[in-house]
Amino acid sequence: MEHTSFGDQRNATFSLTEEDHTLANALRFTLNQDPRALFCGYSIPHPSEARVNVRVQTTGEPAREVLKDACQDLMLMCQTVRSTFDKAVADFKKNP
Repeated sequence: MEHTSFGDQRNATFSLTEEDHTLANALRFTLNQDPRALFCGYSIPHPSEARVNVRVQTTGEPAREVLKDACQDLMLMCQTVRSTFDKAVADFKKNP
């Protein structure tokens, strides 16, 4: 992950390699739920590149920390979905 900011740590653009809309849109959604994020959005510089630029602007905390927290929240959401799905499959197999 590359990070670009010019002095103001509240505003930054992060370049994520080997990623696409799947992760970028999930991160955008998660960041928009965080009251510390004033703005977040992403762009894909070119369709043939596996790279996403994520822009984060915060109310005061460093953008890097807010993005890190969003990644952790997203991981927890995925774990919850996975465990709920696994439980539903196990229940279905017990009671077909």
